[in-house]
Amino acid sequence: MASLELGSMSIRSYAFNNVKNEIKFRLLPLLSSIAQEDFRGTTLDLQDVFRRFAFDNICKFSFGLDPGCLELSLPLSHFALSFDLATKLSAERALAASPLIWKIKRLLDIGTERKLKKAINNIDVLAKEVIRQKRKLGYSIHQDLLSRFMGIIDNEKYLRDIVISFILAGRDTVASVLTSIFWLLTSHPDVELRIREELSRVMEQDQDFLTFEQINQMHYLNAVIHESMRLYPPVQFDSKFASEVDTLPDGTFVAKNARVTYHVYAMGRMENIWGQDYMDFKPERWLKNGTFFQESPFKYPVFQGGVRVCLGKEMALMEMKCVVASMVQHFDVRAVAASGDIQFDPGLTATVRGGLPVVVRWRRGLLNFLASNMATNMVQNGDIGFKS
Repeated sequence: MASLELGSMSIRSYAFNNVKNEIKFRLLPLLSSIAQEDFRGTTLDLQDVFRRFAFDNICKFSFGLDPGCLELSLPLSHFALSFDLATKLSAERALAASPLIWKIKRLLDIGTERKLKKAINNIDVLAKEVIRQKRKLGYSIHQDLLSRFMGIIDNEKYLRDIVISFILAGRDTVASVLTSIFWLLTSHPDVELRIREELSRVMEQDQDFLTFEQINQMHYLNAVIHESMRLYPPVQFDSKFASEVDTLPDGTFVAKNARVTYHVYAMGRMENIWGQDYMDFKPERWLKNGTFFQESPFKYPVFQGGVRVCLGKEMALMEMKCVVASMVQHFDVRAVAASGDIQFDPGLTATVRGGLPVVVRWRRGLLNFLASNMATNMVQNGDIGFKS
């Protein structure tokens, strides 16, 4: 059902409008509030901003509810905090010397396992509250995904799992990619310039936001996003379990129920796959005569492949293109410490250790853009959703 819904034009249009509103009325005003005329202004953790942006967006798209995490006051969300803690502690189980350690902790209800249990209980309560609010509002009149599921399924545990699955899939992955892109753009101003040149070709003069059709014309920007994910995939490794006995193409035998893990991060940095320039950030490798060329998903498994390909791939790409295009159009963004390589915390998705502190500088024309949207902003804030 999710596959069919995510492929429909109505749901894609709904997703695009949500992204557009979140950028125009929250992301750009937030960045403008700390922007300076030079690069000596206040720093901002861009990773935190993107996580808030993605959380607001996935909640509005999936459930029709607006947590408002990206408002200027940057409010805390108990839902988001519980998700962060639960995913962090789940991933840290793999760092234990033996699985017996965390299993004993879970049995005795102590330490990190006690914290994990509490975080999961909080998520359960909040997910059930989302479902209750949808029933209270009347889910039959809404466009979001949860409403569509609730129209045919009346199983609260199943619906709770739907809520959790969509947030896990759509929040941290998008935030991770956007963080990596702006870290890379700091040390590659030539790439940033080419994105702006492409924007000037695709957009009309004085146009303030890409249309849905124009997004598909941004071939170079698409290449930048894919190249960033090659070097810094949001999910660095993944596992599958064999449902039957199988043999891999190289002759490796795979027993039934065996776990097979592939390392996307490593595959993006292998010379025999990507050539001698495998460590270079080179968006041009994705272009043929100026047109974006999609590599095989088995060479580039960032979105997985075959029957397990990511259902939200196209909408995630749309969201990332809109964010990068809007920020590059209106701001110069520079990471404070862009030397060396970024380090990651343990987690289900790639999270930069210590965040990504940046300084932001205005580009000409932004103040006019914000002023022209001020009146619309006051109206839209009442239309996007309610505060959960």
